[in-house]
Amino acid sequence: MNFIKVISVVPLFSVVLVLYLVMALLFGVNFELGAEALFTISLPSGSEWNPSWSGIFIMLGVVALYFEIIKSTKTGTMTIVEHGLSMVVFITCLMLFLLYQPTGTSTFLIITLMSLLDVVAGFNITIAAARRDFNMGGGG
Repeated sequence: MNFIKVISVVPLFSVVLVLYLVMALLFGVNFELGAEALFTISLPSGSEWNPSWSGIFIMLGVVALYFEIIKSTKTGTMTIVEHGLSMVVFITCLMLFLLYQPTGTSTFLIITLMSLLDVVAGFNITIAAARRDFNMGGGG
């Protein structure tokens, strides 16, 4: 198996999970919603946008969710493996949220829910694609 295939099977939420844990444990980043801003950007409307680490990670989760949904539209032999790994990532996120203090934040809960959405959407999209392929083949 080549490197690109291996990378395409790895759930992107596992990368988000590892980044969150590294930032929280090694660098002591505060992921509470409403934490101190990293920087300020003046908007054309005159208001100021003050992103924090929690906002950055939620945006990272949205981007990961987008690419995971795109990945779930592909069919192949590794699709089931990728769905299984996504389920493992979701269960890991859920267990960490419930049992490990540094991950007991609203930010981590939102990332966990995005991971759940990835799992559910992935299975639904794959089933719909398989049903379409089955119907096109004249089987029903």
